[in-house]
Amino acid sequence: MKDVLVIGGGVAGLVAARECAHLGLSVVVLEAAGTLGGAVAGHEVAGLQLDAGAESFAVRGNTVAAFIADLGLTDQIVEPNPAGAWLHLPGHRPGGAPVSVPLPKAGVLGIPGSPLAEDVRLAIGWSGALRAYADRLIPVLKIGREHSLGALVSKRMGQKVLDRLVNPVAGGVYATAAADLEVDVVAPGLNRALTSAGSLSGAVTAMRTAAPAGSAVRGLNGGMHRLVDALVADLGRYDVQIRTHAAVTGFTPVDVPKTGADGSQTTSRSWVVEFAPTTDADAAAGDAAAEADAPTTPAEPRTIEARHVILAVPAAAALGLLAPLGADFAALAALGWPAPAAVELATLVLDAPSLDAHPRGTGALVAEGTPGVTAKAITHVTAKWAWVDALTPPGRHILRLSFGRAGAPVPTLGLSDADLQQLAVHDASAILGVDLAGAPVVGFARTLWSDGLSPATIGAPERIRRVRETVEATAGLDVTGGWLSGTGLASVIPDALAAGIRGRRAVLDL
Repeated sequence: MKDVLVIGGGVAGLVAARECAHLGLSVVVLEAAGTLGGAVAGHEVAGLQLDAGAESFAVRGNTVAAFIADLGLTDQIVEPNPAGAWLHLPGHRPGGAPVSVPLPKAGVLGIPGSPLAEDVRLAIGWSGALRAYADRLIPVLKIGREHSLGALVSKRMGQKVLDRLVNPVAGGVYATAAADLEVDVVAPGLNRALTSAGSLSGAVTAMRTAAPAGSAVRGLNGGMHRLVDALVADLGRYDVQIRTHAAVTGFTPVDVPKTGADGSQTTSRSWVVEFAPTTDADAAAGDAAAEADAPTTPAEPRTIEARHVILAVPAAAALGLLAPLGADFAALAALGWPAPAAVELATLVLDAPSLDAHPRGTGALVAEGTPGVTAKAITHVTAKWAWVDALTPPGRHILRLSFGRAGAPVPTLGLSDADLQQLAVHDASAILGVDLAGAPVVGFARTLWSDGLSPATIGAPERIRRVRETVEATAGLDVTGGWLSGTGLASVIPDALAAGIRGRRAVLDL
């Protein structure tokens, strides 16, 4: 019997487990994959330890920095290159060549605070800038409160601001089109500021003025995956048992009646969690058997009993595990959840002295429909992070390209590694404006993230409320993760800490 069992070894699960273990509770973590950290994992490319997923954290609320300090990593926090990112856009005229311009500085999610500023005009042209400026002449009450970020922007500032500024940023941050994003989730206070300022650009300016100075994100020297390493090491010091290759197939409550010394009757609840051990060899054998149309023998399931379960897995897996617990849980899966966003990342390590000038700052966002490019974004990693640049010899650069837009299949899934590498080099050349066809590629890796579900889409707050209320009504059960808390570590960590606190209180109250 364990005190707490955490299903999922991503950052949310590890943080919740740590919060319970630090009070002396016995904790076990089960992770289906062979690695820990989820979207904050790392990988080795060309002998370098790089981030395979998240490479930075938002500084808002100081929550992540405080947690990092608790792990003893404060001196490892680093700032990105302030040069900022660019935009790669269709030509201003139909059929015209694509253009690359710096991402305007004075904005919120791409919404400009100064529509006639030069950096805005470079992106949307004079006609787009004048239409955006008309926002200052449109009465607030004529449009009213909007839930959709895309609808709000297009009504007040026009289609060019939406297509050439806001959608590229929304796709990069949330992997979702702006039309599907809930304003009050992605930009809290924007609707209120709009009412006070009388215009969307005025609201953006007010929010920018109130925001703290400095970069909105920071990273860790050596990569964000060091956060996972530090978490795992800390859990080891508290004897937390971590099992990878342990795919949970279900869990059921066990209610045991108890008779007190005075004859009173109470009920104690625990959970029996069933999981199937897997290995990389098992997975490879399963793939081979599937290709040969041969039957496979599943691994013998095992069980662990725990007083409290914290579910910290992606949405589809969580809803699937919860459904058998009863009608209320089964109904959660029918709440109109959008399809999870899927993104494939291609990391290139190449010798290209022509990139020493950092032609597109720290990278670029690509507007949908830009001809000649499949990728939706590129990060010039060696330009963005000084610690990466210090590890590479002169002329060597690391680029990371992102493929896959909301509502469409990932265009690279059917490509071989060689074909994806060739496509990545082609797109990097087009976006960065430098011919990289002859640059020697000394390292390449691909990473698929296929289970992202944005909690910022329209209707998500109500769906999330239903999930939390249903789980809270069930003794000994909790749930956490980015699909409920919000995108990024600044949202995930506080939610996981809260789940851990509830878990330890539930166990200690038994």
